[in-house]
This record gives sequence, C-alpha cells and structure tokens, in this order.
Amino acid sequence: MCLGLLCNSGSDHQGSKMELQRSSLYSTLDQVPQLEHYTSTLPHQQARKRPSLEALRKAFKIRCMLNIWGVILFLRLSWITSQAGILLTCLIVMMSVTVTTATALSISAIATNGRIISGGTYFLISRSLGPEIGAPIGMVFSFANALACALNTVGFAEVVQYLNQIIWFVNDVRIVGVITVTILLFISLAGMEWESKTQILFFIALMISFASYLVGTVIPHGTIKQAQGIFGYRGEIFVSNLKPDWRGPDGNFFRMFAIFFPATTGILSGVNICGDLKDPSTAIPKGTLLAIFWTTISYLVVPLTVGACVLRDASGNISDILTVNSTGVCVGLACNLGWNFTDCTQTQSCRYGLANSLQVLGQISAFYYLITLGVFAASLSSALGFLVSAPKIFQCLCRDNIYPYIGFFGKGYGKNDEPLRAYILCYVIAVAFIVIAELNTIAALISNFFLCVYGLINFSCFHASITNSPGWRPAFHYYSKWAALYGAVIAVLLMFLFTWWAALVTFSIIFFLFEYVNYTKPKVNWGSSVQASTYNMALSSSVSLSGVEDHIKNFRPQCLVLTGPPNQRPALVDFVASFTKHISLMICGDIIMEEERQTRPQDATDLLVKWMNKRKVRSFYTPLSADGLRAGARNLLQASGLGKLKPNTLVLGFKSNWRESSPESIEDYINTIYDTFDSNYNLCILRMMDGLDIIDFEPDEVRNDNQQSSDDISDKGDSDQIKTVFQSDQGKKTIDVYWIADDGGLTLLVPYLLTRRKRWCRSKVRVFIVGDEQNMDESHKQMIALLKRFRLDFNDVIVMTDSEKRPHSKNLSRFVDSVAPFRLWDEQQEGVSAQELKQNAPWKISDKQFEAFRLKTERKVRLNEIIRRNSQNAALVLVSLPVPQSDCPSALYMAWLDTLTCGLHCPAVLIRGNQQNVLTFYCQ
Repeated sequence: MCLGLLCNSGSDHQGSKMELQRSSLYSTLDQVPQLEHYTSTLPHQQARKRPSLEALRKAFKIRCMLNIWGVILFLRLSWITSQAGILLTCLIVMMSVTVTTATALSISAIATNGRIISGGTYFLISRSLGPEIGAPIGMVFSFANALACALNTVGFAEVVQYLNQIIWFVNDVRIVGVITVTILLFISLAGMEWESKTQILFFIALMISFASYLVGTVIPHGTIKQAQGIFGYRGEIFVSNLKPDWRGPDGNFFRMFAIFFPATTGILSGVNICGDLKDPSTAIPKGTLLAIFWTTISYLVVPLTVGACVLRDASGNISDILTVNSTGVCVGLACNLGWNFTDCTQTQSCRYGLANSLQVLGQISAFYYLITLGVFAASLSSALGFLVSAPKIFQCLCRDNIYPYIGFFGKGYGKNDEPLRAYILCYVIAVAFIVIAELNTIAALISNFFLCVYGLINFSCFHASITNSPGWRPAFHYYSKWAALYGAVIAVLLMFLFTWWAALVTFSIIFFLFEYVNYTKPKVNWGSSVQASTYNMALSSSVSLSGVEDHIKNFRPQCLVLTGPPNQRPALVDFVASFTKHISLMICGDIIMEEERQTRPQDATDLLVKWMNKRKVRSFYTPLSADGLRAGARNLLQASGLGKLKPNTLVLGFKSNWRESSPESIEDYINTIYDTFDSNYNLCILRMMDGLDIIDFEPDEVRNDNQQSSDDISDKGDSDQIKTVFQSDQGKKTIDVYWIADDGGLTLLVPYLLTRRKRWCRSKVRVFIVGDEQNMDESHKQMIALLKRFRLDFNDVIVMTDSEKRPHSKNLSRFVDSVAPFRLWDEQQEGVSAQELKQNAPWKISDKQFEAFRLKTERKVRLNEIIRRNSQNAALVLVSLPVPQSDCPSALYMAWLDTLTCGLHCPAVLIRGNQQNVLTFYCQ
C-alpha cells in the first residue's frame, strides 16, 4: 500500500479498472472511506477489510344488601318477568350474578392484599393498575354513583306519584325527586352515624315488606285481586309465563338485561366506604359475598313466585268475571280461570297484570302499604348509599392531585373527615339527572358505567396475578385469575350489547382521561401491577435478545456517557439524548471519588433521576465509586448494561483544562481513551467552545468538586432552566462531517440520527473527504455512490485536495508553543540521558518522539485550518478521531485533539467507530 498512489484492488479483479485507495491523514494504515469495506454481506464477494483497532493501536355486609335491593326489585322485576318470561328473567339474574360474583372475588383478593383506606373502588384500582387506569375509573365511578343516586330517587318519586292516584306530569316527578335528594343530602351531611342509623331502619322496613309479599302469594285472593290478574299459585299461569312476550320498543333481551343490571351494582357499597369500616380486609369479602348470595335468592324468588301467581294482562274490572249468563268471545288463559280480559287485551288497554302495572308486588302483598314501605326503603336506602359513596371516592381522587382544578373538593371536615364539598357536587349532578325523570334511560346509562368499572376491577385482579409479583399476596385465597379475566371480558361485551353508543362514549371518556394522566405523568408511586408487568416484559425481552445474533441493520449507538452528575453537564446529556431518545440505550455514568462519597447526599441518585425525567431525557443513571477516572470508566465499560442492552459507545466531554491539569489527570484521561478502544467500544468526545461546565453554582445542588477540577467530567450548578444548543432549533445550518478515516460508518450514522429530530431536520449535512486534484472527480463520484447505497440523503460532498499541504507557520508555531511545557528538551541538556529524564517525567515528550510524530502533527494542524475555513457557521462539526498509538505520549495526543477542534464557534465532536460496519446497503 502506498500513500497517494493508485494500487490494484485485489487478485479477484485482475485486469479490471484501477481504483483509488488512499490512507487517511492520520496513519498509513488508517484508510479513507471506501465502498469495498461494506460489501461483506454480498454473496460470493470477498470484501476488502479495513485495519482493526488492534492494528492501529500497535506501536504503530348490610350496606351491600340495601344497595343491591334497590328500586328495580319492586318496580321493574315483575315487568321484566312479563317481557322476558320466567326462564329468561332467571337467566338475566344468573348472568348478572356471574359478573358480580367474579367481581366480588376480585374485590376480595385486592382488598386483602394490604391495608386499604378511604377511596373505595378508586383506591383499589389505582393502587393495583396505577394512576393511568385508576384515575379515569375514579372519575367515571364517582359520576356513576351520582347517577345511581338519581336513579333510585326517581324510582321513589314514581311510587309517590302512583300513590296519589291523580294525573301527574313529568315536572311533578322532578319536584318530588329534588325534594327527596335534598333531604338525603342533609342526612349525609349530619355524618356517618346518622346515615348508618337511617340505613338500619331502611333494612328493617325492607325485610318486613319482602316478608309481606311472600305471605301475600299464598293467602287466598278475592274478586278484586283476581280482576287485577292475581290468582295465587297456579300451574297454568306459571307455564304461560315461562316464555318471553316482547312488547314495545324496549322488548328485547339485552334491553331487559340493561334495565335489570343496576339492581346488582350495590356490591361495591361496602368497598366505597372502606375508610369507615373497622376491619375492611375482613368485612369486605365476607359482607360482599353474603350480600350477593341472599340478594340472588330474593331476585330468583320474585320472578318464580310472581310468574306463578299473576297473569300478564288484566283489566281490573270486576264486571269481566265469567258467569253462566256471559256472552261473547273469550280468548286466553283468563277464560279458564273464570275471567274474560279479551277486550282490554285486544285493544291494548289493560291496566293491570305483569305487563301493564309496575305495582304488582304491592297488589299481591298481604298488606299493600308494607310493600310501599319497602319500595320507599329500597329506593331511599340505595339513593342514600350512592350519595355517600360518590363523594368519598371523589375526595380520595382529588387528594391524589392527578387532575387539575378538582383539589377544592378534596377538603374534609370534622373528626370523620367528611367531604362536604364533594357532597354538594354529587347533589348537583344527581339533581341534573333527576330532571330527566326517565328511570329506564338513567338505568341504561348507569349499567354502562358500572360494567366498565367491574371490567377493570376484574382486570386488575387478573393483571396482578399474572405478573407474579412477590408483593401480590392476598389473604383471600378463593379467587381465580381466569374467573377475573372472564368477568372482565363479559363486562366489556355486555357494555356493547346493552348500548353500543354509550359504550363507545364511555371508552372515549376513559381514553381521554387516561391520555391526560399518561401525558402529565403524576409523581406518584403506588407499586402497581403495571410496574410489575413492565418489569416482566423488559426481563423477558432482554433474555430473548440474548439469543439473537447481532446484525448490522439493527445496530444502534448504545451510549455510556461519563457525565458525572448529569445536571451539571446538560450539554453532554442533551447531545447524546438527541440521537438516542426512543432509539437506543443511554446510560449516564457518574464516577464518584472516594473522598467525595462521604459528603454525597443520600438522596443524590433520586434527585438526579428526577432531573433527567424533568428534562425528558430517556437515560439510566449509574453512580460508581472508584479511585480515579480510569478505574471507574474501566469498571463501567465492563459491567454496564444487561445482555444485548449493553453500551457499545463511550461518550466523553473534552478535557478543556488539560494544560492546567496535573500530569496524572492527563494520563488518566488518555488511558481512558486507550481502554475504550481496547474494549472494542466506539468513542465520541464532545467539545463545547464555551465549556461544558455550568458557571452559576447553587450550594444545595448535588455536586462533585474534585471531579470538576481534575477530570472536567462533571458540571456545576442547577441546570433545570438551562437550554443548551442541542435543545434549540438549528434551522438551515449545516452539520459538517469530516470523514477522514473509515471507521465502519459511525461518523455518518450519528449525524443521520440527529437529522431525524425535529430541531435538526432542516439542517443540511456536508461530508468532507480526503482526495487529490487529479482524482477529485472520481473521489466525489465514489463517495456520492456510497452515500446513496447507504440511503443517506447527504448529497453535498466536498473533496479536500489541499489536506496534505504544510500548515501556516504561525499555526504550527502556536502548536509547538502549546506543547512546550510538556517536552523534555533532552537534547539541550548535557550529561543527562533521555531515559533518565523520561523516568522522572514519563508523561513528557522527548525530542525524538516529537520529531517522529512531526508529520502527523502538521497534518492535524492543517486539517484544523481547513475545518475553520469551511465550518465557522456550522451548527455542529464531526471529525474522525485519530486512534492513539501506544507509543504516542499522552500530552502530545491531547494536544492533537485540542488542535483538531480549536477555533470553532460551534460544538465539535471527535468520533471514532470500532472499525466494524454499522452501515450496510444490502437487505440480507
């Protein structure tokens, strides 16, 4: 190989055209970029190999039942039976119980996995799945409880309307509803003691009314009740009511399901007041499951009994009784029972019967007004329970400060910390929906919200189970992750089967609230199962990658950055983050000297991680104690990373104070560069012309004084508000790449990754290469061809034909003067050998060494002249880093690095790959 001469390209191309083969300015072995170095993946082709780094380095409970027994039991269950029939009604009940039982098991598991406080369902989900899921559910569930309060209040108003036996208008229902919810509000404001006593009275009244109904089904029924279609237990009535008889616009199975389902939503009532329970971990599982069992029995008893006792249609007219003198046509089951309801059935004017009267349970009861009392108790107890639950859930959500502008409602009052402001808000929402005054409409809306909550509760349990987190140890063992998954899937399916548009609206609201929390990233850490799942996925992916062989197409510059405390060198952090964020690994290494560890704050690591998060830097922070820079860097080079997630590139800050530093400090710095190449790492050295250190120092910030003074690795001061050049829009400035030596393509890859960022996307990349005037066009064409094959949109290539000229004498003299303090001047000292002087000062440059490296020195000075001439207005300059030879003195090599990048007004990067390809133009 001969410098500057044309050489044959190889034995495989005998007789072919002559190709340009040049060494770089740094070494006769170090070659300029050539296309043939990247053909290693081409079949049946033998690529020309670039020299290795080694070659270059050579010297050369009750509450639940009350809330479940709601207004649906007395006002709608008999009507649902007339529509769906006994069989489908029981199916609806059992399907609802299936969902609620699975949810109750999930609740019991979550509630017994540690101590729970106020906040109910929101607290359980948020602490299990994290704030991103928990906060939207807390908001929606608070709203759903307010709607449920409105539902039961409207049911109460309808009963009051019926008892008056006069024609009411919709506004009358609204007036009674608003008055009722206002009274309930005052009971709630009086405190939990008054609310609990009121609920006990409601429970007693409800049990009496239900017993009255059961007695009424077995006692004989007179003519008046028979005219209303009530005949007691009859087998033919039971058989006729088994099958469905869909009527009106609401006549379908899923509509009936949607109307009934809110009757089962009270299972969360005990959870919602968990803060007021003496032992929530015991009371919630026991009370919830027992409540579901007994209310399920009652919900099955009603359709079975009422369906065996009451006809679907009856006129209520005593004159419709059949006698021996009766004439006319009689059609239907009533004819066999001695009544003729044919006229009202055909004209659809029947006022009684399962399909026409909502007061069937009262009519069949032994004492009518006891059922009315039960309706009052059921509707008012449920309304009161939901009115209490909603504010307590919302109070906990407000106190977590996840959403803005709601903290006002989190304030508590009194010894029980009552959320009075949240009570008022819930009251306003309930009144707003009472104005709708349509029980079926409100019930359908509530079903959707509650199903969504049920689905997420079940998913929380399932997700916590499959993550295998050691922290998931519920005291309640009678749950199943598969039952939880079933409950979650069924809940979502039912949402769309009930009211598909409401389901879409519900998910849209939750998705919007989720995205807000995900964007703001609240500063909370609840040890959620999402964190455990993220850990499992990361671990699994890392292990999977370990068995995959590396490929050039998947190469990413994974950077170990010696930042010291990252907040003290923001420019270095921002530079690396500019081309690694969302692409590859970045680790900020902080080498802590032994004497500095004693004064280091205990929370320094947390503060620095928070600083990086605030600056939106995606990086790991790794502090390491060591005796010096080289020892710490060597340990980091060997131990950083995990599997394939291991750094392959070391990034340093330029040692700008090298002239004033101790010889040991310079040796440490240069030896770190040597170790980097010996470890087969890539290397980048960033030089900011105004220095990397921050001048304004705050005494309360994390600092590393010795590292600042000796290694220039850490910065000074609070950099939270400091905006570096890498955070600014670069406009149409240029990124100048001086690709002097072929290092495998890293010198081109880094600027390409930078131009993919918004702040650098308009910057134009210029590539400078070494050449001579005779072959300038050929060099230009070859480099353009190479860049096109790399699919890099770098079209501006400049061939430097004057790089081998001697530098200006004043620049060369400036270099000689800069290294003068580091020379032995052994030839000028008589009587003392160079070896003796070298032993006393091994870091110094002997006259023989200075002369041996004179040519290399002149080329670097000359290259700096070219760089300053062409790149004064550039946004960033990247220059191929010369690989240090093992016999090159540290001070001389440090002077070369200084000379290459001095005199610029923009950041400069000395960059060198490990001589292995990181770019390829082949698909395989």
